[in-house]
Formats: sequence, C-alpha cells, structure tokens
Amino acid sequence: MHVADLAEAHINALDYLRNGGASDFLNLGTGHGYSVLEVIECARQVTGRPIPIRVEGPRPGDPAKLVADATRARTVLGWQPTMSDLPSILRSQWAWRQKHPRGYAPE
Repeated sequence: MHVADLAEAHINALDYLRNGGASDFLNLGTGHGYSVLEVIECARQVTGRPIPIRVEGPRPGDPAKLVADATRARTVLGWQPTMSDLPSILRSQWAWRQKHPRGYAPE
C-alpha cells in the first residue's frame, strides 16, 4: 500500500470521527497480495538493477498468505486506494530514493 493512500485513509477516518462516527477497527489494503518474489521481480524491473536473493523456508508462524480486505474502510470512510498497485508504489519509492540518496539524513 502506498503511503499517500494510507495518509488519505487516516484523514478520512479523522473526518468520519469528527462528524460523529463511532470508533472502530478497519483494515486498509488493496485486497491484492504479492509474494516476496513478485515484489523483488517488480523492483528489478523498476530499478533496472539486479537484486540478489537467497531462498529460505518459511519461519515458524509465518502465514501462507496474508491480504487485507478493506471493504469496510471503503464503505465507512468512502476510501479507495489510488496509487497502490505494486509498480506504482515501487516507482514512487525509487524516484524518492533517487532524489534523496541519503534518506532523511542532512545533505
């Protein structure tokens, strides 16, 4: 999920509460999960760089699949992710990293 979509959902939640909405738990997500290998392959395509991997077995307790269902957030908050397809997220992150190679450290 893109940080801009996450921020928008939080703003919508604050507006909802300010307008008398009840406090509740809502999942935020796209409803689409990606495997680690899918993320790595997409990152390779976006950056044009090789990303070495080492395949390991799952850790104890790791779920086989985990995907957030944001149906209630869409209904209650009127929220819809707009930038949260994987290539868009990674392009955005890569553009930011290119512009700020030291992250938030002083230049």
